[in-house]
Amino acid sequence: MEVRPTPTAMLENYWYIACRARELADRPVPFALFDRPFVLFRDRHGRPGALEDRCAHRNAPLSAGKNCGGLLECPYHGWRYHTDGRAVDIPALPENTAISEQLRVKAYPCVEQDGYVWVCVGDRPTRDRPSSFPHLGDRGWTTFHLKTRFRAPVASCLENFLDCPHATFVHRFWFRAPTAKPVRAIVRSLEDGAVAEYFEEPRENSLVWSLLSQKRARLQHTDRFIAPATSRVDYIFSDRRHYIITSSCTPLSDRETEVYTVITFRFGAIGWLIRLFFEPMSRWIIYQDVKILNQQQQNIDRFGKTAYKLIPPDLLAPYIWKWRQAIATQTPPPSPGQEHHVEMRL
Repeated sequence: MEVRPTPTAMLENYWYIACRARELADRPVPFALFDRPFVLFRDRHGRPGALEDRCAHRNAPLSAGKNCGGLLECPYHGWRYHTDGRAVDIPALPENTAISEQLRVKAYPCVEQDGYVWVCVGDRPTRDRPSSFPHLGDRGWTTFHLKTRFRAPVASCLENFLDCPHATFVHRFWFRAPTAKPVRAIVRSLEDGAVAEYFEEPRENSLVWSLLSQKRARLQHTDRFIAPATSRVDYIFSDRRHYIITSSCTPLSDRETEVYTVITFRFGAIGWLIRLFFEPMSRWIIYQDVKILNQQQQNIDRFGKTAYKLIPPDLLAPYIWKWRQAIATQTPPPSPGQEHHVEMRL
C-alpha cells in the first residue's frame, strides 16, 4: 500500500498545540505548522495571539521583535501589531496620522487551555475550542507532560502510539515481553475515529506493569484514534488504578511532528511518588519510539516510497489513513458503528 502525502488545507481547520502556556511569557514565540511560520505573543491582558511571522512593511520576522505592552513590535522599523493583526503604531508616520486598515498581517484563532496555547490556521475552525485532556486537574489524579520531536509525519506517529505488536520489539522487557500468546481484539469505528479493545493481554516480564500494576488485577486496555491528530490509550485495572496516555500531534511539516503527551493516572495517595519513576521511564520509552520512527523515515526517504503492507493486527492504521484522507479531500470517513474482531500474538 502506497501512502501518499495528505493535502493539508482542510486539516488546517483543526486546533493544534503551538507551545506550553508557560513558554509564552514576555517574549514572542515562533512556531511552525504545516511548514509555515507563525508567531505567538500575549496582549496587555495576557491573552495569547497568533500572527503570520512577517511584518506587512518589509517582511521582517516579527518573532525577532519584542512585546511592548501587549503589542508585537517589528525589529526592522518598529511597527507594532495588535493580536488581531492590525498595525496600530508606525513610528515613521507623523503624529495623529490615521493608519490604514490595509496595513495588517493575518491573524489566527488562538486560545489557552489545559496549560497549552492552541492555534487553528485554517479558515473555518471545526470547533469553538479544542477538546480537553481527560481528568486533567481532577482530584485523585496525577499528571505529567512530555514534549517530543519526531522526524516523521503525523500519521506515522499516531500509528506507532496505537500499535501493540511493535512494543514487543522496540520496548522489549520495558513495556512488553514476547510471549506468543493469542490476544483477541475488537475494533470499532466511531463518529470521530476508531477504538480497539484488547482481551487477555499478557503482562509478564514487563518492567512497566511490574511497577504499576498488581498481578491479580484484571486489565482493560483500549487504544483510540481521535481524528485527525490525537491518540488516547487507556489502561484500566480492576483495583481502580487507571492510566491514560493522550498524545496531541502538531504537524510542523509533512515529515516532522511535535508531540505533546499528557499522562494522567489514578494510583491513590502516593501518585506523586509513583510519578518520580514513571515520568523518566515514560521519557525513555518515547525515546525508543523516536529512534525507530526516525530510522523508518530515513529509509522511506532513501527508497523514495512507503510501499506499506497491511495485515489484520494493524488494527487502527487503516482508520488513521482513511480519516485523514477523508478530511483532506472532504469525502465521507468510515461509517461509525462498524466492528470487526481480530486475533494476534503478543
